[in-house]
Amino acid sequence: MTAPSTFLRACALSELEEGTPKRVELDGTPISVVQTEGEVFAIYDICSHANVSLSEGEVEDCQIECWLHGSSFDLRTGKPSGLPATRPVPVYPVKIEGDDVLVSLTQES
Repeated sequence: MTAPSTFLRACALSELEEGTPKRVELDGTPISVVQTEGEVFAIYDICSHANVSLSEGEVEDCQIECWLHGSSFDLRTGKPSGLPATRPVPVYPVKIEGDDVLVSLTQES
């Protein structure tokens, strides 16, 4: 039996703008929180190819693009959709309670 996930408050839902990543830090882990296509996602904020913040990139079609070299990562799986990145980045479970966006640092992938 696995231990239950602990969810931490990342931000208020009302702070999120559609398609605009918000960088937060939870227990020292940089996370990019994104509201797009009617859902809220949490993905590790550092590109697996270069040590840059994904939250500074663009969001389109449930993908977040690294602004430095153009690799995009699926917000649902963390998998890169093109070079130069070849390794996925972690994604995290999200739940909404009222206006609170809660994220568990237990990785989904």
